[in-house]
Amino acid sequence: MTHTLANWICGAPAPATSGQQLPVYNPATGAVSGQVQLASHADVAAAVASAQAAFPAWSNLSPLRRSRVLNRFLALLNEHRDDLARLITAEHGKVFTDAQGEVMRGIEVVEFACGAPQLLKTDFTDQVSTNIDNWTLRQPLGVVAGVTPFNFPVMVPMWMFPVALATGNTFVLKPSPIDPSPSLYIARLLKEAGLPDGVFNVVQGDKEAVTALLEHPDVQAISFVGSTPIANHIYETGARHGKRVQALGGAKNHLVVMPDADIDQVVDALIGAAYGSAGERCMAISVAVFVGDETAEKVMPKLIERTRALKVLDGKNLDAEMGPIVTRAAHQRITGYIEQGIKEGATLLVDGRNFDAETAGEGCGDGFWMGGTLFDDVTPDMRIYKEEIFGPVLACIRVKDFGEAVQLINDHEYGNGVSCYTRDGHIAREFGRRIQVGMVGINVPIPVPMAWHGFGGWKKSLFGDMHAYGEEGVRFYTKQKSIMQRWPQSIANGAQFAMPTSN
Repeated sequence: MTHTLANWICGAPAPATSGQQLPVYNPATGAVSGQVQLASHADVAAAVASAQAAFPAWSNLSPLRRSRVLNRFLALLNEHRDDLARLITAEHGKVFTDAQGEVMRGIEVVEFACGAPQLLKTDFTDQVSTNIDNWTLRQPLGVVAGVTPFNFPVMVPMWMFPVALATGNTFVLKPSPIDPSPSLYIARLLKEAGLPDGVFNVVQGDKEAVTALLEHPDVQAISFVGSTPIANHIYETGARHGKRVQALGGAKNHLVVMPDADIDQVVDALIGAAYGSAGERCMAISVAVFVGDETAEKVMPKLIERTRALKVLDGKNLDAEMGPIVTRAAHQRITGYIEQGIKEGATLLVDGRNFDAETAGEGCGDGFWMGGTLFDDVTPDMRIYKEEIFGPVLACIRVKDFGEAVQLINDHEYGNGVSCYTRDGHIAREFGRRIQVGMVGINVPIPVPMAWHGFGGWKKSLFGDMHAYGEEGVRFYTKQKSIMQRWPQSIANGAQFAMPTSN
């Protein structure tokens, strides 16, 4: 039995008018679980019109009243977080415990956004000049939109809309058609929390829906998370249409292993960060950088053993460490990269293509299954080093010293996340200061910042000036207004032709 997933416009389900739809799969079994309708330009226009109509009343509410709605939403999220996690596992395939973690990281941003009254406090200067006071306001932009990827169908939308709503904007979400159910579940929870109709809308769809949002004159800002080529297109197209754009792109994240690092901790970190969520994370570690051959020789036997022993199971199984690949097309793309690595001369130590899908659980034989893959002797000119694979493939590369490790990473076109494992405080400090990457972990494999710090990379991993969520998110979704005030009794007679100065 399959179900149909539609849009959510003005507080209610809204069937798409395009007549087109795509199948939604259970990646564990390969079976079709539903059909998602694809929004047309007209559907996007209806969602934007709904948001535009809701904006005046919502933006005019006090931040405290908006915060109370978000607090009720937060309570519902905590009550239904396992339901959301089950939806993620069913359509994305990640293991249930990982899905629970995703929901929790999204909840943390909602908790941050509930502090809207504090977040929107601004500056005031008494007597900035004689009898003049000056202060600033941060006011909402209007209708804003988010385009989100398949790998985090709950967390990444929550990087966007809670802060946007808290600051007085109305929102149109365009989620991935691969796992569309969580977005509609979220919409229903927001309505139950008392969010006025039209303040939050969902348009399902593909490229047509994204183009319609980018070109719509009433959409003031676009936030995007996805691959670098699309992020670049979103940034350029949105900017050309006069929109504020925040586009987070791809990654090639390194983990540097210094000779003094704790080997067991390193292996644990590499296994979890490379193969968790089947490597389908923009913060996944996909390159291990061993400083010195002796370091590599100490780590490699344990790394091979752990990679081979990965518990690749149906995500509903609580013993699972890794679930299936999200789609058949993604499976084929990752397989192509493994073949390319062999062709280019890397040493294949563990081949994930040999995974027996029947061991994943009953009925999983037709799913999109793959084990962990481990390469050694990778060099910087290989495609498996240069390009984002977005799958459970770990490439190992060797360098002679710390300086060469830093240079290797700084030379890469991506700069999203990076980690260094060491016991040396001087090395840790130098690494943090010298590395040209936006998010850095010292003995932390996946350094995703907490909700009040903000997420974002450098170089081709981010297009735009501001990071997601945190105070950067508040700035992204608001515009500053400066007000200077003086009362008639203190205004001197006569026109003034000189530039005003502080006096």
